[in-house]
Amino acid sequence: MAETENARSGGGGDLYAAWKSARDAAGADSWALSDLKTGRHWTFGDIQATVDSLAPCDSGDIRFPVGYSVDLVFETLRAWRDGALLCPVESEGSEPDATVFEGLPDETVHVKITSGSTGRPRLVRFLGPDLAADARKIVATMGLRSEWPNLGVISMAHSYGFSSLVLPLLLHGIPLAWLGDPLPGAVGAALTGSLKQGTGWTLPAVPAMWRAWLVAGVLSGDDLRLAISAGAPLPLELGHAVFDSTGMKIHNFLGSSECGGIAYDRSAVPRTSAESAGSAMEETSLVVNAEGCLEVHSPSVAAGYWPPEPEGAIGDGVFYTSDLAEIDPDSGEVKLQGRRDDLINVAGRKVSPVRVESALAKHPEIACVLVFGVPSADAARGDDIVAVYTGVGQTGDEEKLRRFAAETLAAHEIPRHWWPCPEVAPDARGKLSRTRWRERFLRERQGRT
Repeated sequence: MAETENARSGGGGDLYAAWKSARDAAGADSWALSDLKTGRHWTFGDIQATVDSLAPCDSGDIRFPVGYSVDLVFETLRAWRDGALLCPVESEGSEPDATVFEGLPDETVHVKITSGSTGRPRLVRFLGPDLAADARKIVATMGLRSEWPNLGVISMAHSYGFSSLVLPLLLHGIPLAWLGDPLPGAVGAALTGSLKQGTGWTLPAVPAMWRAWLVAGVLSGDDLRLAISAGAPLPLELGHAVFDSTGMKIHNFLGSSECGGIAYDRSAVPRTSAESAGSAMEETSLVVNAEGCLEVHSPSVAAGYWPPEPEGAIGDGVFYTSDLAEIDPDSGEVKLQGRRDDLINVAGRKVSPVRVESALAKHPEIACVLVFGVPSADAARGDDIVAVYTGVGQTGDEEKLRRFAAETLAAHEIPRHWWPCPEVAPDARGKLSRTRWRERFLRERQGRT
């Protein structure tokens, strides 16, 4: 890859200058970072001293810090300092082949790897101003503050963790206590531990974590000042259950690897609609285009995919999503209605899997459910609806589930195939892939025929 050290230093250099400003504003002796696994602590001055001790990166170097280690914080600053390219990864050995980065535009400072929940993983490239804008949006919209340090349990490698934990620390002086362990016992001990400093925590997490913590009884309104959930829509019943038992509101956060923050539920009480994703983040304008899909206009939108893709989903500060949505003209509330590509064609009628999932999730025995379409044996019908689910008792009583679904769904919206499977659960990012579960269902169905 032909480039010079100075070629990338514009964006990275600006970010490094912003770090020094945040460091000075916070104070060199102020607590900045802790690794709760090892018991190590760093002030802002300590972080700078550690970075100063790191050897310079070679010109054109690509750094692949792992998302579950505080080393990522120091590697980020070293990359910014030396004009290297940063590409955080989930684990050692999961780095993309270096040849993938050949020809990458010189001004690129950061590459994110998407989750692949809607298909194959992609590389998304960012400039320095894109990352800085995302950090500004998150801090301003969510009201992050230094006296409410972040408790880190989600991977810092993917977009949600990097934007919510790393960037607020390095660009806005929001301290971070890195735990990296979502087990209830560890989280409960951290919430009430000595670092709390009598102020409470900000805790970004995913719905599966919030459910586990609620069941374990480790949540308390005295320990948390700001609770955030992303990665997947927060189930209504979970948000209400946490609020009823602790008085704490979990704020639903919608974001994407391609543009960072999109929408945020700013209200003080739980949502009343499962489709609600809140309203636009600061510095963000949302519109629904002629295809019914959400468009995100923001300075935090990425520079593009890498390698470039012809469909033009990202360009000139706009991310063209495939999320079907409605926006209330008065309140600005965004309601998501599934993805355009996920719509199920049942005898010519379009069915939203999100609507079906929302109805089935209210069944007391269903803990997790995913809905998708597969080709029907009856060509005139188009698609059949499949519901893969897990829950207490792993009920296989299809007729009981059909009757329950019929209480709120139209006849053509009721799943034809019911698949109890204890393995269906969100991944570490809080996501469920319709593509992968559809492929698995088709493979297993073919094996049975």
